[in-house]
Amino acid sequence: MEYFVKEGSIVRSIWGDGDTVLLIFAGAAAEFALNKAVDWLYFTGKLPADPLGRLFSTVSYAREIVFSDEASALKAISRINQIHGSVERMRQSEIPQWAYRDVLFMLVDYSIRAYEVMHRKLNYSEKEEVFQVFYRVGLGMHIAALPLNFSTWEEARKEHLLSDLEYSTYTADLYSQYEKHLGPLRFRLLKEAQKILVPKRMATLLGFNSIPLLRPALTCYIFLKKHGYATPLKTVIIPGAYREKVRSLDHHRG
Repeated sequence: MEYFVKEGSIVRSIWGDGDTVLLIFAGAAAEFALNKAVDWLYFTGKLPADPLGRLFSTVSYAREIVFSDEASALKAISRINQIHGSVERMRQSEIPQWAYRDVLFMLVDYSIRAYEVMHRKLNYSEKEEVFQVFYRVGLGMHIAALPLNFSTWEEARKEHLLSDLEYSTYTADLYSQYEKHLGPLRFRLLKEAQKILVPKRMATLLGFNSIPLLRPALTCYIFLKKHGYATPLKTVIIPGAYREKVRSLDHHRG
């Protein structure tokens, strides 16, 4: 069987670890809130009504593609295209190509950042491998003007962070929804995780000026986890209503 992402790939290691995926989730939560195209996510009402579920959906599609055979992965990408097309028809407008690129770039960036926080630094060839997987997803989604390699992606990512993000009324509303659905303590943990993870441009926009209080605790957690003494972080941070989705975050990596 030919997999979309080959067995033994660093991408499978990244997306097969629940705690790493949880950090990707945290980064995506911050970036969706700041993206200038977030109004598209508000159009159907699904994001403000259930922001955690909507973010789980995005992460789940990415994981399904990573661990599927080639044909199944292409079908998943086709379903994503159909969903977006349906929303565009309802709104009688097209989602801008830069917004598609933003989401793809976000998945590349947080895949790398989250793994490096939880495990180790990736070398250049591993980062290129991460980029190439999502580049192929982008091709399947017919996204225009994609960078061709990790080096050109880095430059494009910097430009996108400068031009496509802003703190808006949507940002404030979405963060209030995060707090509502997570509760005060879990919401605080989410923001502390974001302080560790997000790029400086985003940290500035979100007003993250203080030192991340979670870092010492996270360092201790990683040590205990390696020795089998820690409760998985995802079971602490995500509310019980999402227990089944939380269980699915870990994946057999082959």
